[in-house]
Amino acid sequence: MQKYLYAWLAVLLTSLSTLAQTPTIKAFTEGMDKQEGYLPFYYDAKKGKIWLEISQLDTELLYYPTLAQGVGSNDIGLDRGRLSSEHIVKFQRSGPKVLMVEPNYAYRALSDDPLERKAVEESFAQSVLWGFEVAAESGGHVLVELTPFLMQDAVGAVQSISRTKQGTFKMDASRSALYLERSKNFPKNTEFETIITLTGDNPGGYLRSVVPSANAVTMHQHHSFVELPDNGYQTRAFDPRAGVNGIEFFDYASPVGDPLIKSYIARHRLQKKNPNAARSEAVEPIVYYMDPGAPEPIRSALMEGTAWWNQAFEAAGYINAFQVKLLPPDADPMDIRYNLIQWVHRSTRGWSYGGSIMDPRTGEILKGKVTLGSLRVRQDFLIAQGLVAKYEEGKAVSDEMMALSLARLRQLAAHEVGHTLGLPHNYIASSIGRASVMDYPHPQVDIKNDSTLDLSHAYAVGIGDWDKIAIDYAYREFPKGTNEKEALNKIITDYLKTGQGFLTDQDARPAGSSHSKTHLWDAGSNAVDELDRVMKVRKIALNNFSEKKIPVGMPLATLQEVLVPMYLFHRYQVEAATKVVGGVDYTYAVRGDGQVAVAPVAGAEQRRALKSVLAALQPEVLALPRSILKMLPPRPYGFDGNPRELFSGRTGLTFDPLAPAEAATTLTLGFILHPERASRLEAQKALDASLPGLGEVVDALVDDTWKAKTVTKESYQAAIRRQTEIMVVQELMNLAASEDASSAARSVALFKLNELKKWMEPKQAYGDEQQRAHYFAAAKKIELFENGDKEGLTSTKPNAAPDGSPIDPGQDWLEPICGWK
Repeated sequence: MQKYLYAWLAVLLTSLSTLAQTPTIKAFTEGMDKQEGYLPFYYDAKKGKIWLEISQLDTELLYYPTLAQGVGSNDIGLDRGRLSSEHIVKFQRSGPKVLMVEPNYAYRALSDDPLERKAVEESFAQSVLWGFEVAAESGGHVLVELTPFLMQDAVGAVQSISRTKQGTFKMDASRSALYLERSKNFPKNTEFETIITLTGDNPGGYLRSVVPSANAVTMHQHHSFVELPDNGYQTRAFDPRAGVNGIEFFDYASPVGDPLIKSYIARHRLQKKNPNAARSEAVEPIVYYMDPGAPEPIRSALMEGTAWWNQAFEAAGYINAFQVKLLPPDADPMDIRYNLIQWVHRSTRGWSYGGSIMDPRTGEILKGKVTLGSLRVRQDFLIAQGLVAKYEEGKAVSDEMMALSLARLRQLAAHEVGHTLGLPHNYIASSIGRASVMDYPHPQVDIKNDSTLDLSHAYAVGIGDWDKIAIDYAYREFPKGTNEKEALNKIITDYLKTGQGFLTDQDARPAGSSHSKTHLWDAGSNAVDELDRVMKVRKIALNNFSEKKIPVGMPLATLQEVLVPMYLFHRYQVEAATKVVGGVDYTYAVRGDGQVAVAPVAGAEQRRALKSVLAALQPEVLALPRSILKMLPPRPYGFDGNPRELFSGRTGLTFDPLAPAEAATTLTLGFILHPERASRLEAQKALDASLPGLGEVVDALVDDTWKAKTVTKESYQAAIRRQTEIMVVQELMNLAASEDASSAARSVALFKLNELKKWMEPKQAYGDEQQRAHYFAAAKKIELFENGDKEGLTSTKPNAAPDGSPIDPGQDWLEPICGWK
């Protein structure tokens, strides 16, 4: 015991000695430039160091890093304005050190009992993000050097480059520095910026295309320290049917019979001046500011689309509570008080994002941050160009192309701002009369009586009915004395009576997903009907395709950029219709709300969908008009184009006439024979014999390809048919070998392959040499596969379809930017 006492006294004496030697903050910072604000800091110009004055130890605040200047490659994802995760932190003193500690808010005890809270706190790990040495102190304030903390790769750029296989990089301190022009103080936040350079070897193509010297990647990274809001914010319960994002955590103070996990929705703080009034102005409206760097007429379209949200807030009982303004010249976008819509440039088209700075304790949104990719509008213009353009020398082109592009930008702005208001995607909305801007809309192209195409209704105008419901749930302020739980539930039960619904990414994105009305980039109330209509639009677009789709003076080879979205105009609707096959419709039903929880799609509808999808595999549909093939020479010098936007082929410099059909077929067969769909078909057949099983689907596929009754005499179309047939065999083998498919589905696939082999064996003696070789190769391929020979699975690598997404905003899928946190 005496030994421990002596040790404690030694530590105490050392600490007292250290304190006696520690200078005052005033003396230590003499001659330094001081910036007053939320967290006062000092800049030592002689040594190039930042010193932070901490006045409130053990006080929580919000810290988050961002990317102020990006790399410019959509694939790497290091975009200007990219947000990283928020961290609740506090500075804790331990002798001569100050630790930046992040408490663990994923595990809590919402209890007034401090011992109960302490038990949870001590059961789960915290994180110390950094440690600082105390350099000076005065009156309870301490001074620490912040420079080493700032001079780090805070946004994980090294990992992003490695993850995308763009080389092995590391931070180079000799080429990195503080950036004082954007290191500032505000009343509620303190901001620091650094110039960070990463150096490495073997930079990949994505880097080489955007960095002047690809071995040295320099960007600006930003650090924000933000005052947490007061306790005036009222949390609101999460409901899976409400269509509002949120936060979740474990509450160990919950009674044993209650759920351990608690959830709150994410929303801005919004209060009425008069809570008891049916309609009232807000105490403080939600204002979004537009980046003045966006050019006209794009800027006005973006501001108009953003302003649509006021319609939803008006419906929720507010007057002018949502506003959009141009960012004033004297405003700083770093200031936490400004919700920002930022215009971002990249070398290739890519996703736009809607993100938020949020209080992780409550779900309160402190700042909305929208990142809009500038090349998005050019892709929309390209689609319109392929549909209606008629470039003629000396004549003005149709205004329809720019009108469609601006209409899409209004939707884009509304969509991404919706994410920053707390709303996730709602992919069932397109089947309910374009009910939400939070869906991904495909342009609606109408067919006139003269068989020309009309773009005037390409995109909806204004906020949707669903959007008003979601905002009502998230933001409505109820009069005093209202039972909020009952009032919120009434919002949901009322919308269920109107036929509205909500299903999101998990239900729409997977290629093997099942819901018949929940898809990306689809349109119409019925996926099958819309596919039939879209195929007619595609046919007109291809029949009308000519050199007038590009301006006079452009190389004819650049027609391919316009051709790709026309040829694959049906790609997303094929995916939507395929999901009807083996489809299972369901809702986010809760006990007592009266919704049908789950039900299979009727057998007749599944078979109708299969018929429409298989029609897209017919040679006459897949073959390009020969008039188009005659217009596509090899790429000229200086016009290489982006290979990801073009059809890849196997014929060298010349355009491969079979490549487009192969790309489209790869997509369609991948949907039809997806392991999850195949497994679901077998499962549904086991439950209800009236529904199609995998065997019936494969039989229909083989009947429409290998055993087609119509003989294809035209040589080009015959070549496409043979290509499709060999791809059917390959996809069946892939399914039979898939570890993700059920044993029943794999058995059926293997059995159908054997049936097909037996059918084609006698055919090898008939037809021309190409046809006999085709039968021989396919039968041999199946035989090798059946015998376990790896050669059976070896095939010519199928040509992937050129990039499609985003034809709309998206990545939104990157959590936690647009989804559950």
